[in-house]
Amino acid sequence: MIELVDVVKKYRIGIHEVVALNGVSLSVRDGEFVVIMGPSGSGKSTLLHLIGCLDKPTSGKVIIDGLDTSKLSDRELTELRRDKIGFVFQQYYLIPTLTALENVELPMVFKGVPKEKRHSRAEELLELVGLKGKEDRKPKELSGGEQQRVAIARALANEPSILLCDEPTGNLDTKSGKVVMDIIKRLNVEEGVTVVLVTHDPSLSDYGDRVVRIRDGRIIHAD
Repeated sequence: MIELVDVVKKYRIGIHEVVALNGVSLSVRDGEFVVIMGPSGSGKSTLLHLIGCLDKPTSGKVIIDGLDTSKLSDRELTELRRDKIGFVFQQYYLIPTLTALENVELPMVFKGVPKEKRHSRAEELLELVGLKGKEDRKPKELSGGEQQRVAIARALANEPSILLCDEPTGNLDTKSGKVVMDIIKRLNVEEGVTVVLVTHDPSLSDYGDRVVRIRDGRIIHAD
């Protein structure tokens, strides 16, 4: 369960204070696929970053699996992100000098997974996202859609229960975007992974169980 309770997030830019989120409350059930929609600057990416423990709220609570994240130490937050949360961003953030297999293995290296086990899991995950046979290719040798699929495989490396996606099809053409979204939906349906996806693309709303609309830092509609 993901729960946000009256969350406010403010940023200071010079002498100005910007309110990115203003009293947001939201619950996401285990295994649910929630699409958060809103225009640029609406606060949707800030909301995702708070759920992913990449940032802390100015006030309010972000609760992940019963844990109030505001009360966790930096080390505990790192472990929570590593063990429970996978991230897929619009930018793929693959390491260019590593192969597809090595990029997928990387989160498992940080967790201390033995080499043979992480190698085997990385191969399984690349096959899962349709990249069997391309394990040794580096990012520049892959298309944008293929790079995003590597990023999805990497996000799943430590078997997270939550997958957070920030405009995952933003840099892709329609065909590649559909392939990526079908993979994410399959993970949700078949593996029970909880998905929270933010986008400004209305066509992606059909993939969700529920659509939440945000504007000016406030939720204006939740199915």
